Amino acid sequence: MSRVVEADVLVVGGGLAGIVVALECLRAGRSVTLVDRDAPQRLGGLALWAFGGMALVGTPLQQRLRVPDSPQRALRDWLRFGELGADEVWPRRWAAHYVEHCRADVHDWLRAHGLRFVPALHWVERGRHGEGNSLPRYHLVWGTGRELVRRLVQALHAAAARSRLQLLHGLRVDALDLAAGQPCGAFAVQESDGATWQLRAPAVVLACGGINGSLEQVRAHWPAQRRMPAQMLNGAHPHCDGRLHDWAAEHLQARVTHAGEMWNYAAGVAHPQAHFAGHGLGLVPCKSALWLDHLGVRIGPEPLVTGFDTHWLCQRVAEQQRPYTWHLLNRRIALRELAISGAEHNPSLRERSRLGLARELLFGNHRLLQRMLRESPEFLADPTLAGLAARMNALTGSDDVRAEVLQATVEAFDAQFTRGLSLCNDDQVRRVLQARQWPAERLRTCRPGPLARPGAGPFIAIRSRLVTRKSLGGLQTDLRSRVLDDRGQALPGLYAVGEAAGFGGGGASGRRSLEGTFLPGCILTARAAARALTS
Repeated sequence: MSRVVEADVLVVGGGLAGIVVALECLRAGRSVTLVDRDAPQRLGGLALWAFGGMALVGTPLQQRLRVPDSPQRALRDWLRFGELGADEVWPRRWAAHYVEHCRADVHDWLRAHGLRFVPALHWVERGRHGEGNSLPRYHLVWGTGRELVRRLVQALHAAAARSRLQLLHGLRVDALDLAAGQPCGAFAVQESDGATWQLRAPAVVLACGGINGSLEQVRAHWPAQRRMPAQMLNGAHPHCDGRLHDWAAEHLQARVTHAGEMWNYAAGVAHPQAHFAGHGLGLVPCKSALWLDHLGVRIGPEPLVTGFDTHWLCQRVAEQQRPYTWHLLNRRIALRELAISGAEHNPSLRERSRLGLARELLFGNHRLLQRMLRESPEFLADPTLAGLAARMNALTGSDDVRAEVLQATVEAFDAQFTRGLSLCNDDQVRRVLQARQWPAERLRTCRPGPLARPGAGPFIAIRSRLVTRKSLGGLQTDLRSRVLDDRGQALPGLYAVGEAAGFGGGGASGRRSLEGTFLPGCILTARAAARALTS
């Protein structure tokens, strides 16, 4: 016998988007059932583990730093970098909605919930040729995604005291319930004991994430014209498997678009304390590290440098002969530049420790470097390049990296510094120097110098693989977050928000994101759905 639960609104998925739409509906006096597949302590989904970066336009921080941004300029950058065609109506409309409303509906809304932003603005995804972010827009939540989720869950429970909330954990929704062909709830299974639930509501909001937690789905939707690596790590979560995308497409003729477009990380390592099989950590690759192929040869002719075009980096990594690459650096670079995306490995930001953050900026992140050298077999260190080559081969079970090749790679790079930095003629050095012109990037980026610089050792090699992360595509939605069918008509009673909707319109970012558009995209689509449900 199934257990029956009824509410005005059923929200499927307890990530950031699901929490926001539930919160806004509760505040408007609606009863809500919020069902999540994960355990209670993981309420918040990927946002709970996120770094907390947000691309925002026209904020007080930009104004204070004299960054002359505007929605019009941001939209030009967005459409150009995402390569959104004129026929992609709903993605373009959502892109315009984002740049016009992210200040009020995300920045100011979060500030009203007590959240603050780090007083430093980062400049990411500039584009290889300046076609990305033409200005710095990347804001960091003070406290990372952990604090973001904590504050909103706190608000959710406060709102529940005034309106009825049923928060159900450990339930997998496999199908929606239909009446006269229209959604009227969902069927769920308690994964711990197999008990069945019937969740009734006249409005159903899909906040179930994307497809990138399933490597099978990732491979199935990988664009045919792009090479796919033989191995990938999972940087999302296995629960993000696209099952409700497929169900809605099959049974309701819902339109799914841009399914093969993804925001993956070009460099990741296996999580030393994996939460699930194949769990990967996304590195923020050191700008000053040399990016090498499996033989220890620098990838080129255009060197790989992070912070300019992540989409292109992922394609270049996927094109390599082996499903892994190497980052070659020294201790000096690692202390200044090494970073891992997310809340877990950034405790100073996560715990809002000003002293800890200042210490890392001044003296280097010794804690993170030592932790990864201690815990991750993919972080290798040795005082000599010959010794490092031997360690690299031991890790891969091969003799691919020859000591003399690795030595030649380093010597060729270091030779340019003998003429002085002003006479260096290397594209990676040029990009590093450009990045250092912006104050926030200079804090995290070394002044270029030779790898074999005396006192900068030991040498460090990091084996990295592509890591899946976010789906850029999803269920196509209008500006009220209503799911559209294959004729472009809104399906009565069905909404999609956050990653399930491709962060708006079934793929508002197109082929590339300006980065930091995901958390705000969850909030904007969720608030749009809540307005439609409560107006």
